[in-house]
Amino acid sequence: MNVQTKFIFVTGGVMSGLGKGVTTSSIAKLLQLADRTVSCVKIDPYLNYDAGTMNPVAHGEVFVTEDGGECDMDIGNYERFLNQNLTKRHNITTAQVYSSVIESERRGKYLGACVQIIPHITDEIKRRIRVLADGDMGADDMHGKAPDFLIVECGGTVGDIESLPFLEALRQMRFEEGPQNVLFVHVTLAPELDVVGEQKTKPTQHSVQELRRIGIQPDFLAVRCSNPLGEKIKRKIAMFTNVTPKDVLSCHDVQSVFEVPQMLYDQGIMDSIFTKFGSFGMVNTYANWERWNAIVRGLTEPQGPVVKIVMVGKYVTLADSYVSVNHALRHAGAAINRPISIDWKDSETMTSDSDLAGYDGILVPGGFGMRGSEGIIAAASFARINDTPYLGICFGFQLAAVAFGRSVLDMYDANSTEIVPDTEHPIVDLLPEQRGISDLGGSLRLGSNEIHITEGTSARRMYNGSPTIRRRHRHRYEINEKFIPEMEEGGLVFSAESDSGRRREILEIPSHRFYMGVQYHPEFSSRPGFPEESFAAFVRAAAGL
Repeated sequence: MNVQTKFIFVTGGVMSGLGKGVTTSSIAKLLQLADRTVSCVKIDPYLNYDAGTMNPVAHGEVFVTEDGGECDMDIGNYERFLNQNLTKRHNITTAQVYSSVIESERRGKYLGACVQIIPHITDEIKRRIRVLADGDMGADDMHGKAPDFLIVECGGTVGDIESLPFLEALRQMRFEEGPQNVLFVHVTLAPELDVVGEQKTKPTQHSVQELRRIGIQPDFLAVRCSNPLGEKIKRKIAMFTNVTPKDVLSCHDVQSVFEVPQMLYDQGIMDSIFTKFGSFGMVNTYANWERWNAIVRGLTEPQGPVVKIVMVGKYVTLADSYVSVNHALRHAGAAINRPISIDWKDSETMTSDSDLAGYDGILVPGGFGMRGSEGIIAAASFARINDTPYLGICFGFQLAAVAFGRSVLDMYDANSTEIVPDTEHPIVDLLPEQRGISDLGGSLRLGSNEIHITEGTSARRMYNGSPTIRRRHRHRYEINEKFIPEMEEGGLVFSAESDSGRRREILEIPSHRFYMGVQYHPEFSSRPGFPEESFAAFVRAAAGL
């Protein structure tokens, strides 16, 4: 392994959802702005092999990498902050680690040893981290080189049984790599009770005590709070946690997560990181900062009229279910200096067209299954009839075709066989290679595929005349080729395909102001300052431009 690689391990305490992913991404961004090569890893202690079969309402969206990994949503945070494509190897789970160890034991690798958490499980965790530190299977802009910094976020909360083997492995790495090569950042909470009116430090104290009990002394505390931490509170936390006051960092509420790097920088985290690591000197990052801050200002200070978007989906009770879509819309809004207002409508409970009236655009994100499908079909029909800009993604693409078959071609029972297996007009049907597959995990059509766009179409113009693009997929059903001639005679155009013409990727209605459906997931390719083209075109149409 390249001995110059420095490790920063990010842990969390008190409760989940404090923002470890944003903290990890922000530190990584600061190092990138300092002209260092950096990559991020997410450890998830749950027993699922990956996030693919997890309910997005419970866990947040499933983020898909270029190489087809179904990952935790924090991988999306890392990609957006760093403008960097990561791989499925950057998301380590308990099941992956244990599966590897058990397979090795079955092959006789351990030569009769009693296989245990320590050293076998912890060694496998460390091996997976070090493989990425070596540059093997690393981020797409590393070109096989070891990063200067590898930021590793350990999911879960200190004290959880599931997290203990991972924390032990990280503790061992600090011992093995040397304290000059490893830092720990602990994300914790200082709640502010309305009744008392002051920030309370006990949750942070107890969390750090638990971390120290298992052998880890944090170098930094990133303290989540509603309002900035007062200096008196910082000193109190420092006294009881053995962390210097200047390294107790206030992570208070901000308008956008992309403001957090500046917040941490203003509190001196970069000086402290480079001082603690010793061998890395600071560099002049003025030009980098100006470019980044211009992007952040575009996201936080748009000046034009608000563009009102309604998102009709199945998992709207948790905003994180569609976090990449939400970000992609705001990336597109920033590009035209327009703030984006997003209202979420549950497709299962949507009762009438009045739920969709008054919006500038309608977006239907991905989803699976029967529940809420009729509401999505109704939304796709409403947009077509009322000439409201429409963008359907994956499930929203498929059900837009179903809606067209029903209302334009008089196929009144048209549907997807995912919803009604014996429908007479299966406009959407199972992918041929999916037939006979019984395992649900990791078996969808996943990852990046090359898409060919037809010349002279709105889609070709939307992608700036490019004949081919690459985008990420996550689906098991597709448009049924048997119905395409009839739909195209009725005015629907399928303007892109993949897999040698076997898959339809984009549909459009040329006579409509903007009506697009895409089989792929464009939201995973959108970055701050670089909005994905379908989102950019949709928002421009919704804004009347």
